[in-house]
Amino acid sequence: MEKGHHILIDCRNVPRDVCLDDGKMLEVMARSAAKAGMHVISQVRYHFGHNSAPGFTCVCLLDESHVSAHTYADLGLIALDVFTCGKTDPAKILDFMREELDLGDVTMKKMPRFLTADDDASQEAELIDESDSAMSDADVEEQVLVAV
Repeated sequence: MEKGHHILIDCRNVPRDVCLDDGKMLEVMARSAAKAGMHVISQVRYHFGHNSAPGFTCVCLLDESHVSAHTYADLGLIALDVFTCGKTDPAKILDFMREELDLGDVTMKKMPRFLTADDDASQEAELIDESDSAMSDADVEEQVLVAV
């Protein structure tokens, strides 16, 4: 039985100004979580670029888990992570964020959490079905181990 819903979101071709505005991102993340029925309990952000490439990391801690964003402004990339426990679909938070921000080209991977032994077998089969048929068994095993 799955406990929690986790999505990993890769955003490519994001406008540079979006990748640099940590204040707006944090506001949008918190507002989107609240609109999805979540409860924000804390927020933190850090702007990079003094000794490293420009970008930021933002995190909204939720009573139901978290939403985070890490940007690579020079590359137009944002890595979003949304984990919720309970019944809330984390994709709702992403949908609300996209109403307010240009997140460019978005890809998403759903990761079930806290699987039982029976669920692990079905998850492995799902990963194998998604893999390239030219992959060797060792490649598939490595992909499954990394994903788990």
